[in-house]
Amino acid sequence: MNREYQMIRTIVVDDSALIRQMLTEMLNDAPDIEVVDTAHDPYDAREKIKAHNPDVITLDVEMPKMDGITFLRNIMRLRPMPVLMVSSLTQDGAEVTLEALEIGAVDYVAKPQVNVASEFQDYAREIQDKVRMAASARVTASSRPAGEKRSAGSVLPKRRPGDLKSTERLIALGASTGGTEALRHVLEQLPPDSPGVVITQHIPQEFSRAFANRMDGTCAVTVTEAQHGQRIIPGHVYVAPGNRHLTVKRDGARYTCQLHDGDPVNRHRPSVDVLFRSVANEAGKNAVAALLTGMGDDGARGMKELHELGAYTVAQNEETSVVWGMPGTAVEMEAVSDTLALDRIAEALLGRARQST
Repeated sequence: MNREYQMIRTIVVDDSALIRQMLTEMLNDAPDIEVVDTAHDPYDAREKIKAHNPDVITLDVEMPKMDGITFLRNIMRLRPMPVLMVSSLTQDGAEVTLEALEIGAVDYVAKPQVNVASEFQDYAREIQDKVRMAASARVTASSRPAGEKRSAGSVLPKRRPGDLKSTERLIALGASTGGTEALRHVLEQLPPDSPGVVITQHIPQEFSRAFANRMDGTCAVTVTEAQHGQRIIPGHVYVAPGNRHLTVKRDGARYTCQLHDGDPVNRHRPSVDVLFRSVANEAGKNAVAALLTGMGDDGARGMKELHELGAYTVAQNEETSVVWGMPGTAVEMEAVSDTLALDRIAEALLGRARQST
């Protein structure tokens, strides 16, 4: 058969024979993906990776002989390559998956539910799309040594909410694929007197609180999962809960978080476009915003609305993005004030947010 596209050669690594079979069937059903082999544990996978040199591997988080995290560290140290983690949507699964993304995994997908036939096709399309995305992603291993934990508390203590005054300034961030690590990079550069920050990251509801807690442990700012009606104050970061839209509402000189269960926008709930639209409506040019790495185009239209109101807007550049979909679309739409490398975004946002209007 003549094919006009490059096949994405994939290895499926999972200790369950049934899961290996399911994932193989789903991926092979795509015309541009070929499962060249499967492996039942990391030692088996190591030999098959050497033999086939795949474009992408799917990796189970929990396996015998060597867990997926340890194996992923070895891959990223010896032969960095696109890895898609297959994870259970549980609290434990969330913690391990976020660690995998920190180490260098491109993205994650939930384990398939073998007893839900009606969702088979939807799941198949999701994992096919994520394997395609992984094949074209920029893979970078974490520069943080294994086991190293950063804590800003020894340098700058966190302020209590009662010590803080309200502010009209607001920072809005949006991200998707690769975003958990990009957001960590930005948030760790923010000082404890930073303007309030609102974030929409495409993430399952089982993961959003774990993500916020993980960020809170490494940053000088206080990071929490947003609650409905919560006041937005300096030095605090509010992460949209998975499966709920986060918007901002102005109340005098204050902003508050509002959560909504509306329909998905751009196939996402939470949606970056929804957040950015609310920021445009309620804060206008008093806000600054950044659109970070992510697949698709969510957030680009909302960023254009902010830009047209005079707000300072930034897109992460292509060279430092895992996937330059969302920020790339914003650039194409002429919705950005600057296109910057990831390590320059926090400084740029703070500089503009602190300028007088």
